[in-house]
Amino acid sequence: MLELSDPVLDGVFRALANPSRRAMLARLTAGSASLSDLAAPLDMTLSAVEQHFKVLERCDLVRSDKVGRVRTCRLQADTVRETENWLGVLRADWERHLDRLGDFLDQTADTAEEENR
Repeated sequence: MLELSDPVLDGVFRALANPSRRAMLARLTAGSASLSDLAAPLDMTLSAVEQHFKVLERCDLVRSDKVGRVRTCRLQADTVRETENWLGVLRADWERHLDRLGDFLDQTADTAEEENR
């Protein structure tokens, strides 16, 4: 059974609801980046970027290491993979339902054709 009430997934989907956070994640798919790199294309202060990054960090989508004054950020592939797997199970379930609906509609159409002959 698919678990619909999972605190980790709830946090992930709340984090993904924001376009700036999605942009930061998209940038991190290319590799590690500093907070300044993440902030560059966004129309917000570095402080605001840090706050958004903390939201992503709390739900374990990203991690960071600070060396000196530079904070290097990276994507947490495990959390992304777990979220993708959850969505895959959901998609497969819906595909089964749609396949059954398609079969039913095909049978209904065949029956209607036979009755019209």
